Order: sequence, then structure tokens, then C-alpha cells
Amino acid sequence: MASGDLRAELECSVCLNIYTDPVNLRCGHNFCRVCIDRVLDTQGGSGGYSCPECREKFQDRPALHRNITLRNIAGNFLSSQPNQEDSGVFCTYCVDSPVPAVRSCLLCEVYLCDKHLRVHKKSPGHILCDPTLSMENRKCSVHKKILEYYCTEDYTCACMLCVIGGHKGHKMESLGEASEKKKNKLRNVLQKLLTKRAETEERVQSLQEHRRKVEEEAPGDTERVTVLFRDLRRRLEDLEKRILREISRRAERISISIRDLEIKKEKLSRKMRHIEELCNMTDPLTVLQESDTGDLCDTEDGDNEDRERHEKLLHDGGGLDVAGISHTLHTLSDIMRGVNVDFYIQGAADILLDVNTAYNLLHISDDRKTVSRSDVKHNRPETPERFQGSYQVLSSQSFSSGRHYWEVDVGETDGWRVGMCYPSIDRRGGQSLIGYNNKSWGLYRDGDQYGLRHDNKEILLTPNLSSNRVRIDLDYEAGRISFYDLCDPIRHLHTFTTTFTEPLHAGICVWRGCIKICGRNQGK
Repeated sequence: MASGDLRAELECSVCLNIYTDPVNLRCGHNFCRVCIDRVLDTQGGSGGYSCPECREKFQDRPALHRNITLRNIAGNFLSSQPNQEDSGVFCTYCVDSPVPAVRSCLLCEVYLCDKHLRVHKKSPGHILCDPTLSMENRKCSVHKKILEYYCTEDYTCACMLCVIGGHKGHKMESLGEASEKKKNKLRNVLQKLLTKRAETEERVQSLQEHRRKVEEEAPGDTERVTVLFRDLRRRLEDLEKRILREISRRAERISISIRDLEIKKEKLSRKMRHIEELCNMTDPLTVLQESDTGDLCDTEDGDNEDRERHEKLLHDGGGLDVAGISHTLHTLSDIMRGVNVDFYIQGAADILLDVNTAYNLLHISDDRKTVSRSDVKHNRPETPERFQGSYQVLSSQSFSSGRHYWEVDVGETDGWRVGMCYPSIDRRGGQSLIGYNNKSWGLYRDGDQYGLRHDNKEILLTPNLSSNRVRIDLDYEAGRISFYDLCDPIRHLHTFTTTFTEPLHAGICVWRGCIKICGRNQGK
């Protein structure tokens, strides 16, 4: 088979090019996968599908089956003709010596080199464009006419017959005009992406610098903490040894005291016998001449000291203050439990919701810790403090110094915002939403989308939260509001940094489901 005949057999009837990833329909005809998918997409709204070549109809969208054999044949054919394929699109009229095309005429469906383009420009009504291998893509799949317009209502390109047919009455734009509008939108998106990328890069550099400082400080901090704990362990071990040694000596001291008292008792017994002997003598001179009668008559020798020692041994276990030691150790245990290795997290603030600020379609629980959307409008008085039109409520507490945090259980709720707000935040309209102004900082969920927002600037979260509990951490003096996902381990979501100019209130917005506040204050 000649090369030209083989090429004709390997051309897709839609794009008129060599098959790319060929697939076939049930009728047996082959097409490029991209080409037939585009045709079937166009036919989707017409109530049925058909083969572009034989017009066989299919009730449902036909399945596409890869033709591996045809793909291999097409690949081998292309590899056997590298020069023609590498040179791109060639002029239709230069058949003897292929010349690269510089333009395409959609009206005549031909490719033009510079020479033939000069002649073609003299003919009116021709539509010239950059050379393309697939002119079929520039035609309406229904009317086979050139696509010249864009329907702004159906968001699709259309030919002249479409304008007076299925798109009649719709607002139409030229392809150039529609293309420029889309380009302008894309340029705006690109500018925003460039700004976000720059901000992200700045945050990365900031964190890298902070990591460098942390890594530089880590050896010194590690050494100091190690020395402190080593000294603490040594002191505790010394204390333990002294207490155990004291316990083991308690009985020994009592035994010594018993021995001393036994000796004293024996001495007293001897005195008593001697005195009795003197009392039984009949010779007065002998009695009066006894030399140690003064010592014999001294009955108070060491009695007070013996009594004190006796009382002490009986009542305090021989001098060991067991109650005092126990109290000291329990105090130390409490201090150790209070040490938190997370330097930024303090005790949970005891947040109570302020009903006077609650939107009238919000229900506040009796303990003022749970807020949910209500189907019944409450008849609370409309005051300057109450939110109007936004499902929000603030806390009754405010924070103007120190470090605090509070936690919320969002459950399965998929429509909420939580954060911190200045009391001067607007109470009406969209500008009053948490994060939509420069007076509030918030974390939100809207369906499957999670993000953070301040001053109407959004930071999308990737990945989403993996737990139902959220922590908001405030360091007023440092000017930081941080958000955490209370998964295991805790995940830091984002930290806003600023200089606070007003006290801060906790704020909650819920338009679906309910949110519960958790925790009590142990902060500074």
C-alpha cells in the first residue's frame, strides 16, 4: 500500500490528522479519543448520540474502546516519516515541495504559506488564523459552519446558524471580544495568584528564619533544661535518701530513749534503796554524816528534758514531719503537672455568649455555651449591640492583655465561622461578618471548603480539618491570634499577627447546625 493511501486509512475523520490514542464505537469506526469525546459532549443535549461517520444512533452515550493495534500502526507510520511530521503544518498548494504553512483559511479549509497567503488576502470574506492541525475543532459540530460567536448565557461558541437557531435571543459576542474578556479575568486571577505566591514565599522565608533561630537556640536550651532536671533529680534523690534514712532511724532513736530511761530508772532504784537504808538506821550521827544526801534528795534531775523527749517521740514519730513532707511532694507534683511543653498554649478561657449581641435567628443555650440556628425568630429588642442580618454572637468577656485560648466543638456542622473581634465591629450587613473587615479574624467552613479570613482576605486550608474541635489562641501583647485543629497531634493552621488597638471578644457565626464552647480559664 502506498504511503499516501496508508495515511488516508490512519486519519481521524474528525480532525483529519493521524490517530492519537484511537478508540472505536460499537459500529466499528475509529476516532481520536479527544475528538470523539468532544463530539459526544456536543451531542449530549440533543437527546441522543450518533457516530460522526456512519450516523448510527445510540440511545445512551456509547462506551469507548481503545484500539491498541491501530495505535501501534499509527505510531510506526509517524516514526517512518520524521521529516514531514517534525516540520508541522504544510501549505496545501505546495504539493511538489512541502512548505510550512503560516496561516489557515477557515472558509476554504486550506493551509497557506507566505506565497499563497499574499494571493489569498486579496479575496474578501476569508477568515485567516494561525495554522492548526484540527480545523474541525473550529466548526460547529451541528451545522458544520465556522464558529464566529460566543454565547454569554450558555458559555459556548456558536456559528451563524446557531445564533438564529438554538441561541436565538441570547447575548452574543465575537470570539475576539469574548476572548479578551476572559483574558482580562485570567490576568486578574494571575495577579492575585502572584500576590498570594509572594505572600506565601514571604511566610516561608519568615518561618525558615524562625526555624534557623530555633535551631541555633535549641542546643543552649537543651543544655539548660538538662542541667535543671539533672539538679532536680539529684536534689530529689538526696531528699529521698534523707527521708528513708530518717524513717529507718526512728525506731533506733526510740530504743536509745528507752535505754536511757532504763538506766535512769535503775539509778533511781539505787537511790531509793540507799535512802531506805538511811531511813532504817538508828544511829543519828551516821544518818547526818552521809556525804551524798544532797544528790539523794535531788528528784528533778533531767525530768523536764525527759518529759519533752517522751512527748515528742509519742506524737510526731520521733521527729519525722511526715505530713509536711507529703504536702511538699504533692505541691511539687501539682507544679509539674502545670508545666506545659507547648509554650503558646495557656488555660482555656471560660467563654460565655452575650445574648444581647445575638442575631434573633440564633438560639443561645441556658448555660450560654451553645449556639445554633433557630427556625423561630426571637423577639429580643433591636439594640446597637445586636447583629442584624448576620448569624453572629460575641462573648460577654473581653481580653485586653495576657495569653488565653478557647475551644469549640463544631461537630458535623458545615456552615460556621469562629474567631476574635473588636467590640467596634459593624453589626449590620455583609461587612459585619467575621473576617470580612479589619476588626475581626476568623476560621470558617462553608460546605467542603475551609479557610481563614481577615480584612476580607482569604487563606484556603489544604488539607481540611481532620477533627471536630478547634482552638483559638490569643497572645495580646505579642499581637497574635492562632488557630489550631485539635487532631492528634495538634495541627497549627495559621497565625495572624498585628498590633491590637481594642479589647477582643470571642465571636461565633453559625448558619447551619450548632457550635459548643469548651473549657475554663487558667490563663495569665
